[in-house]
Amino acid sequence: MREHRVLVTFDKDFGELAWKAGLPAECGIVLFRMPLRPDSCVRLGDLLSSRDNWTGHFSVIEPGRIRMRRLFSAS
Repeated sequence: MREHRVLVTFDKDFGELAWKAGLPAECGIVLFRMPLRPDSCVRLGDLLSSRDNWTGHFSVIEPGRIRMRRLFSAS
């Protein structure tokens, strides 16, 4: 939080904990809910670089779609 980073994870439980922690809008969470395959790193890199608005959102990347919810504003 201190460095206003975007967290990228495959861990659904950790993503949920981070969401419930009430991260400020200066941060972001990207949760991948996709099967890992040999070409996954390239595909995930392409997905991440396809947008520049990860900050301020809790995002879930699933096969065929990306869902985004706004994070809370900093107090």
